[in-house]
Amino acid sequence: QMHHYYSKFMRECPSGQLSLHEFKKLLDLQGLDPQGDLYIKRVFDIFDLNQDGFIDFLEFIAAINLVIRGKIDQKLKWYFKLYDADGNGCIDKKELLSIFR
Repeated sequence: QMHHYYSKFMRECPSGQLSLHEFKKLLDLQGLDPQGDLYIKRVFDIFDLNQDGFIDFLEFIAAINLVIRGKIDQKLKWYFKLYDADGNGCIDKKELLSIFR
């Protein structure tokens, strides 16, 4: 199964590094409204574990593993990190309103 994911990743991203633009294209998420675009950027940034502006294969597998096999507490921590836009450890009123929008 790992070989399948690696082949698909390399077919979609021959450089081995997925940029934000390629990430949106891979997920067919181009042309979103500004709020949706911000959300996708946040997802990308969380998957980009080393914060180099790209998602490499190991980061991609870590993300897939979380989505497919992650335990509920791991998923909840990930969602919290996603919605805590300023990274201060709290979801404030502004961030909560953003979630509801």
